[in-house]
Amino acid sequence: MTAIALRQIRKSYGSVQIIHDVDIEIASGEFLVLVGPSGCGKSTLLRMIAGLEEISGGTLDIGGKVVNGLAPAERDIAMVFQDYALYPHMSVRENMAFGLKMRGEKEDRIESRVSKSADILKIGPFLDRRPAQLSGGQRQRVAMGRAIVREPLAFLFDEPLSNLDAALRVEMRLEIAKLHNRMKATTVYVTHDQVEAMTLADRIAVMNAGIVEQIGAPLELYHRPASLFVARFIGSPTMNIVPAEIASSAANGMATLHILGRDVTLPDMSGQAPHQGPVTLGIRPEDLASCSPEEAWFSGELSVAERLGSQTYGYIEIGEGRMLTVEFPRNDAITVGERVHVRGNPAAMHLFDPATGRRINQS
Repeated sequence: MTAIALRQIRKSYGSVQIIHDVDIEIASGEFLVLVGPSGCGKSTLLRMIAGLEEISGGTLDIGGKVVNGLAPAERDIAMVFQDYALYPHMSVRENMAFGLKMRGEKEDRIESRVSKSADILKIGPFLDRRPAQLSGGQRQRVAMGRAIVREPLAFLFDEPLSNLDAALRVEMRLEIAKLHNRMKATTVYVTHDQVEAMTLADRIAVMNAGIVEQIGAPLELYHRPASLFVARFIGSPTMNIVPAEIASSAANGMATLHILGRDVTLPDMSGQAPHQGPVTLGIRPEDLASCSPEEAWFSGELSVAERLGSQTYGYIEIGEGRMLTVEFPRNDAITVGERVHVRGNPAAMHLFDPATGRRINQS
């Protein structure tokens, strides 16, 4: 069942259009993450769902009802903001109960919901404190609790973890994941952090300049990015991008890829649209490995080695100002300044049209 449907949604400020014909259907109980760089329109889109921004065109359906003209309070959604938006003069209990009181709920029902939500979020001991007496993580739990007590049709999160330090972000990310697994509530979550997106989402919608570039499961976007933008944005460290050229194509579907002076035989591309000429090659750091100079696709000096304990990343200067990121076995004795030779896995190559940025290879 579809809980929220965005159909040809547009947003303009005067003559400037910033959201372009967005179509997304969000299933009941689904956790959808809107991700993209600052200024891509993801928070504006979320605020349009919430009713905090006017919709310039298209139809927004929540719970089977068109809500374009409805006020935020009539949309049966609850929003958790980046800055918590707690009332400083109220206790935690009063903050969580405020929305229910405004709806005229009975006191015993309010107390029951507040107590239940506080237990879920482990903030029971803080119910009589004020926001100024809480840590950032505790304030965010209160903001989430205020949303939970309303039992809405959907939850909207607008970059809720961006004000927290790195360790607390990880902790709160786990709490949000556990909360969703427990409640199975429809959730739309905005972030610019692709790690948050990959670890929380059932599906991710990657946005770029007001356009949805691709929607899919996290691993689908990671392994089969539909565009160069998605390929660069999803994954940390980012995908390596190198200019190349499909130099020849045989009738049996086999082709040769020319990469910085080296020729590589492409996997079978029969059944796909033929392509010859310039392409953009993408390959992830874990799909490159050390090899002999004769087998190498890329050779260069190791400029930096990042040893992270479980992983080691090497950054290799391959000429023309290009840096290649390679994931080495964690105990590899690589040394900064040495010459390194690496080759890729042909089956893990991503080929993009350099003019449009769209994916060429289907495998």
